[in-house]
Amino acid sequence: MTWLITGGAGYIGAHVARSMTAAGERVVVLDDLSTGVSERLPPEITVVEGSVLDRRLVDRALAGHQVTGVVHLAAKKQVGESVEQPLTYYRENLQGLTVLLDAVVAAGVRRFLFSSSAAVYGVPDVDLITERTPALPISPYGETKLAGEWLVRAAGKAHGIATGCLRYFNVAGAARPELADTGAFNIIPMFFDRVGRGEAPRIFGADYPTPDGTCVRDYIHVADLAEAHLAAARWLVRQEGAGDLTVNIGRGEGVSVRELADLVAEVTGHHAPPVVGPRRAGDAAKAVASVGLITEELGWSATRGVREMVESAWEGWQLHHPVAPVG
Repeated sequence: MTWLITGGAGYIGAHVARSMTAAGERVVVLDDLSTGVSERLPPEITVVEGSVLDRRLVDRALAGHQVTGVVHLAAKKQVGESVEQPLTYYRENLQGLTVLLDAVVAAGVRRFLFSSSAAVYGVPDVDLITERTPALPISPYGETKLAGEWLVRAAGKAHGIATGCLRYFNVAGAARPELADTGAFNIIPMFFDRVGRGEAPRIFGADYPTPDGTCVRDYIHVADLAEAHLAAARWLVRQEGAGDLTVNIGRGEGVSVRELADLVAEVTGHHAPPVVGPRRAGDAAKAVASVGLITEELGWSATRGVREMVESAWEGWQLHHPVAPVG
């Protein structure tokens, strides 16, 4: 198999590309490098610079490298930004996916793995979110991911393509420091950013119906996530003709924002008490994955805990954003 990984120079993409390469898969990366960094990838991985919206480029990449499977991670992914720029998100995420699938069908590629998100569920009021929980997204980002799943499944059924949709929960950590998430958009990097500026971590809302009043989330180590992609890719290879797999990727365990802030303080040595602000619109009180289906179908389960996520993320954050030592 030769896999084309779109967005493969990004934070998650580079982990997936390295995991698949280490397992003996041949990998080619297509990335516009708007947020990706080619230096994250080892030299044996070919990087094609460009966008999935460029049909000619995609055609050349598929044919020139004799691609037999695609892992599609390239997308815009900030929820708040999607509310402000819905046209950009629909163009990049859905039009880009349409162009890519058109090229995949034309090239006769028969394996397609799609990076989806727990954002497709919206704010369900359930203890554990299963794959059968109604998908009711509340942001343009979540809408594009859900519509993307529909399109992937429909194309797979119509053209005999084995497809998979992986619904990520909250991704954190790093397999090595140079692969760490360098943007301050997710909660752990947001805490680190505040620490680096000598400010207290910020918590949005402490009056939720949870044990300590703060939101509860399911966090997954990015290295575990990468291994789940490898397991899903191999599942696709085993399929004969069309077949679809849609699964959550998480740990099945909840951690509150306050618990996470306490762990960040312990790991970083910066113990300023968190500042509590008002709730953010659209935040669910609790979002924890049911992970039984992915274990049943792929034999995969997460092995890394939240402390390892925070410690590895902090090591990477310091590499990219040097922070003055405490004291």
